[in-house]
Amino acid sequence: MSHGPSTADGAVLHAAPHDHLDEPYVPVFTAGSASKTTLDDILSRYPTRQAALLPALWLVQGERGWISEHAMKEVADVLGLTAAYVKGVVTFYTMYHLHPVGKWFIQVCTTSCCNCMGAEDVVKAFLQQTGCGDLGVTSADGRYTVIEVECLGACGFATPIMINEDFIESVTVEKVPALLKKYA
Repeated sequence: MSHGPSTADGAVLHAAPHDHLDEPYVPVFTAGSASKTTLDDILSRYPTRQAALLPALWLVQGERGWISEHAMKEVADVLGLTAAYVKGVVTFYTMYHLHPVGKWFIQVCTTSCCNCMGAEDVVKAFLQQTGCGDLGVTSADGRYTVIEVECLGACGFATPIMINEDFIESVTVEKVPALLKKYA
């Protein structure tokens, strides 16, 4: 559910401080940049440029924190694809962000067995203690975005969460403050 905020009361999405939506787009894959060098290395390992689309999108998201329409166009141009094709891929996978998210992107598993172990209360604790208020909304300080996800594949260690790339098992309401202190 990383495609955008979902608030019934119209809460405002706060862009992370590193994202400036009103500034001109600056390309990611400029000659001599680290991203371009990494992309060239990736392209050397794939049979076609199209096959490198997912890693190219990860590079953009790693650099910018999200994938804008301008970034999709840049990736399309660099890989020789259409912008429509790239957008179709980006919008298919929930791992790509279509809007700015917080520095710490918190995903909480809320499938059946996790709910039985208190996942909904873990979600509420994260929303309250981060100041996000609602799922998909970034905190006013730009530090956190909290979403629910379907199955992180650790049903025996409910409730699992991911904070960016860190996988954390057996999270309870009581553990939320310490986790937020670690990811401040």
